[in-house]
Amino acid sequence: MAAIERYPSMFDIGGGNGSPPFVSLTKRAEKIARGEAKARMLMEPILVKNLRKLLMLSVDCQIPLEKIEFIGPELGLPDDFKNILIPKYPEFFSVKNVNGRDCLRLEHWDSSLAVTAREERLASEGFLDSNVGQEKVKISKDGNYAGPFAFRLSYPAGFRPNTGYLVAVERWQRLEFPSPYLNARRFELTDPKARKRVVAVLHELLSLTMEKRMTYSQLDALHSEYLLPSRSIQRFKEYILLALRYRVEMDLSWVCLV
Repeated sequence: MAAIERYPSMFDIGGGNGSPPFVSLTKRAEKIARGEAKARMLMEPILVKNLRKLLMLSVDCQIPLEKIEFIGPELGLPDDFKNILIPKYPEFFSVKNVNGRDCLRLEHWDSSLAVTAREERLASEGFLDSNVGQEKVKISKDGNYAGPFAFRLSYPAGFRPNTGYLVAVERWQRLEFPSPYLNARRFELTDPKARKRVVAVLHELLSLTMEKRMTYSQLDALHSEYLLPSRSIQRFKEYILLALRYRVEMDLSWVCLV
């Protein structure tokens, strides 16, 4: 009861004088609850779209349901998405048993969805024109570079890159790379362009989450579905550090977009 009394704006406490105590929502809390139902309804098309993109990023356009449940809170999926959301969209999803595991499978490919959040941002800023960013420019001290294949940098506080480092960053920023929506089996990680593509895959995965972040263990769980270069996300954190769009919070075990 003490915990409930700490939130008088949310709970009304009644009873007493011989009547058993009871707890009810305040009018404000009821209004919030009604708004939540409406928000869920408005969010559903976004969740469905993001779930389709999640499957499109995978090599076989399918992911075990248990893994989607594991990352579901980050995606904003309701707890009962398997029974409520998936059956409503048979044109998009099906559940198939693969090697003894129930997998969510994409029913058809939609090329209009094979556009990354990064590409959408660059298009809005006019940087997807092939001629933009190709001229020689002095790279900024924070490593950020205006170009169609560049990522944004966010250095740790106190980090001061030297000239040699910035030159290497500029070279990496200019390097072309394949779309994350192309099948990963087509590329060898010995190719620098394929390694940069790994960064783009991680970037797009995080872009599909509500708070633009996942735990290391959540990313690690998707190793097979995206052919990530190591079963341990920490073993390829150099890709993230080079991604020029990520901050790695080692103490909290989160990988976040910034």
